Formats: sequence, structure tokens, C-alpha cells
Amino acid sequence: MRITRPRVAIAHDYLTQRGGAERVVLSLAKGFPDAPIYTSLYEPETTFPEFKGLDIRTSSLNRVRAFRSDHRKALPFLAHAMSQMTIDADVVIASSSGWAHGVGGDHKKLVYCYSPARWLYQSGVYLSGESAVLTRLGLRAVSTPLREWDRRHARAADRYLAISTVVQARIRDAYGLDSTIVPAPSCAPLLDVAAEAIDEPAVDRGSYVLCVSRLLPYKNVDKVVAAFRELPDRHLVVVGRGPEWDNLTRDLPANVTFLRDLTDGQMRTVYERSAALVAASHEDFGLTPLEAAAFGKPSVVLAAGGFLDTMVEDRTAVFFDAPEPARIADGIRRLFARTWSTGEIMAHGERFSESEFLSTIEQHVLDLARPAEHTRTAGRHIRGIA
Repeated sequence: MRITRPRVAIAHDYLTQRGGAERVVLSLAKGFPDAPIYTSLYEPETTFPEFKGLDIRTSSLNRVRAFRSDHRKALPFLAHAMSQMTIDADVVIASSSGWAHGVGGDHKKLVYCYSPARWLYQSGVYLSGESAVLTRLGLRAVSTPLREWDRRHARAADRYLAISTVVQARIRDAYGLDSTIVPAPSCAPLLDVAAEAIDEPAVDRGSYVLCVSRLLPYKNVDKVVAAFRELPDRHLVVVGRGPEWDNLTRDLPANVTFLRDLTDGQMRTVYERSAALVAASHEDFGLTPLEAAAFGKPSVVLAAGGFLDTMVEDRTAVFFDAPEPARIADGIRRLFARTWSTGEIMAHGERFSESEFLSTIEQHVLDLARPAEHTRTAGRHIRGIA
């Protein structure tokens, strides 16, 4: 009997920035080219330009420019906005770090989870800094109903996929759910484009240490910058944007350069010309070292979170055990003190290919789309967890 292909839709929290989750959505759109993308907010000028050619469907919040400029201002309203989005599909792939799993409609729901909502379960870390005071106060007032909403919709999902082991544990702790680990694809878009020039002396010289990160307090980019005050003979190039830009770029040491809003071709250039990558945040997955690995570059990373899934000590990376400038500086010295195998690093990166990711997601979609004999497994509670 011929099986009809299921109608698939993609839901994502918000498309207002350039990050690993947004790249995953682009990969999903490549694997499911007929799938519309539902999201609360969409700002074409601050996310990846590839979204402009896709079928993007937004919530009513998208009319508010302030929300599109800073999605964190919309956090208290996102639950209601996503619940109001009713999707007509057989299977919805919810690309979620907080809200996309709450979309409505009569469909099977496959959640690809980057983390349970940081602003609900790790708000002190996610919303640190003076600029987030009002957002924290607003969320505090509604945190109890938001958590109830979050857990109710999480437990109503048909299947949960976790991006890493640390996220798998968070899903268990927050929701009492089993989940299957499916690593994200690494950097297929960067490998598919030609390198583009960047008018920046630090990049032209090459051999710098690269840091690619959203500029948020919990990313610890300030600690990385401070580490390079102890490394005057090394240069740091930081690529990213975010609310910490002004704080981070004030009184920079001469051996630190900040860049933002690079094209994929320019990102390929900065990776190719770098000597190594550094990352000091507690990541859910750890994507940027894999992007560096695709170009044969080793990394210096925090020995925590998703980096423990994606990196192998002394083969692809050097680990440091705390996000402190002295520890980071020591890790960079150790990296340059040894010889690395470019081929071994690239081979490791290839294990996290886009084709492998899409093949796995497709199998989950087809499994959920099967008739009634399908057994709903991801929604069951783990014994002993409320």
C-alpha cells in the first residue's frame, strides 16, 4: 500500500536573530520544503536572509516593532500568542526553547527542544544585567501561570527530542518526560557558500582566536575579552550582536576586534582564517566548535553542558573548568602549545551532518504520522517525577 506523505508544518519561537536555533529551522525548511513556518515574531533584517524566501506566518505580536527589535520584551505575552496560532497539518515540528510547543491545532506534535524555557527555569542567568530588570519583574508576576502553561503543553506533545544530554536531563527535571537525543546539524550553510572579503585588518592577518556568540550576559564573552588582556601576543575576533554590545566594546584592549552582521560568506572567511575558536558559556548544545571543526580548527571550550557532547578533549578541543579569564587564557596557551590533526578534527565534525539530522527527523515524522497503532511514548511521565 502506498503511504501518503504527511503534511508537515514547522513552529519556532521567534525569528529575530542569527543563532544556532535559526540555522536548525533553515535545515528543517530544506528537509521539508513545503512546510510553512509559524513563529511569534519575524524581523527579516536581523535574522538570516534565507528566511525571506520562505512561507513565514507570524502571530499578532509581530505588529509591535519593539518586540521585533528585542524579543525579550515580549516574553510575558508569548504563551498566549503561540496558543492562538492554530496549525492545520498532520505533524508539527516544534523547534522550541520555550513557546513553539504551545501551538494549537489537531495534529501530532514533534518537539525538537533546545532547552526548557531559560527565562522560566534559569531566569537569573538568562535575564541578568540592568537592561533586563523590567522583563524580570514582568515575568515574576506571571511565572506561576506561565510554568503551568509550559508544562501542560510539553506533556501534551507526542514526542520529545533533545538537542543534547544536558537538555535531556532538563526535560526530565522540568516536565517528567523521556526524550531522545538528536544532535543539531553543524554548519552546512557555511560550507555551501563562497568566502567573501571582510574589510578588517585583524581578519586579513589571520591566525586569530575566534569567538562567535550572541552578546548576552550568560555567554561570558566579557570573560573571554578579559582573558586576552593576559595574552598580548594573541588576537581575539568576536562575531556577534546583542544587548551587551555597548558594554563589551567599551575600552577594548588593542588585541580584540568585534564584528557583527556578517553574511554566511563572510562567516566562512572568519572561520577559515582563524587559528582556533573559544567558547566560555554553559551551552545547551555547543554548535560553534562544530562549525570550527568543519574547517579543521580546534577549540578552547568550557568543560560543561553541550560541549561535552560535541567536543573530544585533546582531539578536537582543550577544555577549561570555569568561565574565568585566567582559566580561559591558560586553555588558549595549552591549545597553541600542541599540534592538531586537521583531518581528524574535520572527520569529527562530519558526524554532525545536516543529512544525518534530516534523515532522523524524517523518520520521527513518518512514525508519528502512522495510523492509530502508533504508541505515544514521549508524553509519559517518568516514575517519581512530578
